[in-house]
Amino acid sequence: MPRPVHFEIHAGDVPRAQAFYGAAFGWTFEDWSEYAGVPYVGVRTGEDEPGIDGAIMQRHGDAPATGQAVMGAVLTIGVEDYDAAETAILTAGGTVALAKHALPGMAWQGYFLDTEGNVFGIHQPDEQAK
Repeated sequence: MPRPVHFEIHAGDVPRAQAFYGAAFGWTFEDWSEYAGVPYVGVRTGEDEPGIDGAIMQRHGDAPATGQAVMGAVLTIGVEDYDAAETAILTAGGTVALAKHALPGMAWQGYFLDTEGNVFGIHQPDEQAK
């Protein structure tokens, strides 16, 4: 069955987005711009945990307006502690797009805007969520 194997986060300011995701989630980076022909930074999201790696790339065109419908996939990041992750996101310059809410019997979920206006989610598994 096909599975996601890579993601790309489009950014108007690649170094600013890189700083945000590094501060909020501890991700590491490698410059792949010479291969892509545009600012393009490889993203490593972990070592031994399940998940995917991806990239932050230069946005081609204007950023979507705040409140506009999503025109692409939304990256959701699994976290162990929702509240700690939210604090790191806000400290790094992110903002809340949809506040923390329960997926009853499954998890806590919420959505944020990064420094580039992209929507992303965080997800903390918790069977006690109500």
